[in-house]
Amino acid sequence: MPIYLIDNKKIVPIQRTTFAQQGIRERYDLQALLKSQIDVISPDTLIVAEEFGAWEDSRRRIDLLGIDKGGNLLVIELKRTEDGGHMDLQAIRYAAMISSLTFDRLVAIYAQYLKENHLDKDATESLLEFLDWTDPDEEQFGQEVKIILASAEFSKELTTSVMWLNDYGMDIRCVRMHPYTSEGQTFLDVQTVIPIPEVADYQVRIREKKQRERESRNSARDFTKYDVVIEDHEYASLSKRWMMFRLVSGILKNGGTPEKIMDAIPWRKNKLFEIFEGTLSSDEVYELIMQDDPKGTVPRAKRYFCGDGEVFHVNGKTYVFTNQWGKKTLDAVDSLMNVFPNLNIEIRPSHPR
Repeated sequence: MPIYLIDNKKIVPIQRTTFAQQGIRERYDLQALLKSQIDVISPDTLIVAEEFGAWEDSRRRIDLLGIDKGGNLLVIELKRTEDGGHMDLQAIRYAAMISSLTFDRLVAIYAQYLKENHLDKDATESLLEFLDWTDPDEEQFGQEVKIILASAEFSKELTTSVMWLNDYGMDIRCVRMHPYTSEGQTFLDVQTVIPIPEVADYQVRIREKKQRERESRNSARDFTKYDVVIEDHEYASLSKRWMMFRLVSGILKNGGTPEKIMDAIPWRKNKLFEIFEGTLSSDEVYELIMQDDPKGTVPRAKRYFCGDGEVFHVNGKTYVFTNQWGKKTLDAVDSLMNVFPNLNIEIRPSHPR
C-alpha cells in the first residue's frame, strides 16, 4: 500500500524505496537505530543484549534480545530483505536456546550490554524497575519466549508458517518496515501484519491456557506457612503475602498509619501501596489499576489486594496493598514488629496439625 502526501489539494504518492537503495545496512544502521528506539516495533520492551550468542557449539546470534513488562523474553530478528528469508526458523532456534535463562543469568547478560554501550546503570536495579518488581520473581520470569520478526517484507511461506505456529500457542509477531523517500528524506512505514486484529484475541486465549499449565508445575519456591498473632487475634497457616496483609490490616485497625508502615519498610516505601483520593470500592480500584496495565501475561491488578474487603480507607483516601512478597519478607516483618511493639505481634512458622 503506497503512502500519499496531500499537497495543495492534490494527493501525491511518495516513492517507495528499499533499504539497500538508501544504503541502510541491517546491523550497523537498522539494528543500531532500533535498539535505542525499540518501541517503534515493540512497545514496552527493554533491550538487554545485542548480537547475543552466549551458548556453546553455535555461531548463531540473536540480533536483539529483550524483555517485556510481563517478564517474558523477546527474540527480535531484523532483515532488510524483501521476503524475510528464513528468519522464522532462525528465531525459533534462538527462542529454544534462551528458554532456560534465569533472572540472575539475564542480569549478567544485561550488565555486559550496559558496559558495552557505556550506560551507567545497575543491571539488577534497572531490570527490577522496568518490571515493577521489588525482588526477582522466578515464578513469573521467562514464562514465555516471544518472537518479533521485522523485515521490509515477508514471503507467503513465512507468514503461513508463523500463523500456524501461533495457532499452537507460540507468540510470533511480524512487523513490516517499508522505507519511502521524498525530497532527500527517508521515511519509514511500520505496520504489524501478524497477528491481524481478527485473530489477536484468539491467540491471547491460547497463551493464557499455556500460562495456566505452567503455573501448575512444581517449583522450588518457598511455600513455608506462618501463624500470625496481632493484638490477640490469631491467623493460622498463611502464605508470605497473606501474612503481610494480615499484619498491615491489624496495624491499621489499631491506630497505625500507612505512612508509618511505609517508613518502617524503606526499601519498599514507594511500592507498598497504590493510593487514590476518595473512598473507593474494590471494583473502582480495580478499574483504576488496570488503566496502567502493561498487557503482559499477569494483569496488573493481580499484584495487589484489591478484592472485596481488602482495600483500606484512611483519612479520605483509599490504599491498596501490594501482594508481591518474596525475599526480605521476614526483614519487613521484623521492622514492623520493632516499630509497633505495643501490638504484641508474633510470627512463627506453621506446623502440621
